[in-house]
Amino acid sequence: MNAPVARIALVTGGGRGIGREIALALAREGCHVAVGARSSDQVEATADALRGLGVQAMALVLDVSDADAITRAIDDVRATLGAIDVLVNNAGIAESAPIAKTEPALWDRHLRVNATGPYLLTRAVLPAMLERRWGRVINIASLAGLHGAAYVSAYTASKHALVGLTRALAAEISGKGVTVNAICPGFAATDLVWNSARNIAARTGTSVEEAVAAMARMNPGGRLIDPAEIAAVAAKLVHDDTTNGETIVLDGTQS
Repeated sequence: MNAPVARIALVTGGGRGIGREIALALAREGCHVAVGARSSDQVEATADALRGLGVQAMALVLDVSDADAITRAIDDVRATLGAIDVLVNNAGIAESAPIAKTEPALWDRHLRVNATGPYLLTRAVLPAMLERRWGRVINIASLAGLHGAAYVSAYTASKHALVGLTRALAAEISGKGVTVNAICPGFAATDLVWNSARNIAARTGTSVEEAVAAMARMNPGGRLIDPAEIAAVAAKLVHDDTTNGETIVLDGTQS
């Protein structure tokens, strides 16, 4: 009996945090994985960890706000690993500011990274997925993509856009062997939270620990989301032929 053909995955923002956990989870499922991020040291370290799990891996220095860089990265993955079967749009940024101080550059930066990057990546890999009648697009959105949040208008708008893209594409490709879903976590135990906590502490005089605890309490479950929880959902979606167009909420209430 022939062994099953390994799937090829591309995970953006794969150098640390949620992206790294997802890349490792997909490797444990037997996927060969390309990880992209702006930091070469981080993606190289992740790729080494993936190879330690017995799969092929490659590291890509990738800025998802750069359309030409996306084209080059996808060409490199196809040449090295093969056609992309699983795309995880995880790369993202989060900056806070009241609307009066949300400058156009900050607004544009969030839309480019959090929404336009996933659009360009998906647009590039989707035709081949449809031709093979198999593919998975997994967008890492946010609870902010389903609800409003103060002082993060640019981030919230960009994640709403990503959720909208997910739903529109899912409707467009329904029944064609490809699924598009979004995972919407609350505040997660990642560098984004630690960096936000340091900014809050600097502005308010509270401690970093107090700021982290306050963000954890904002999740309905009262705790930070473990990146491994998000990775487990992503890995499950790879094997799920029926879930399409869903926004899967991880808000800390799950046990």
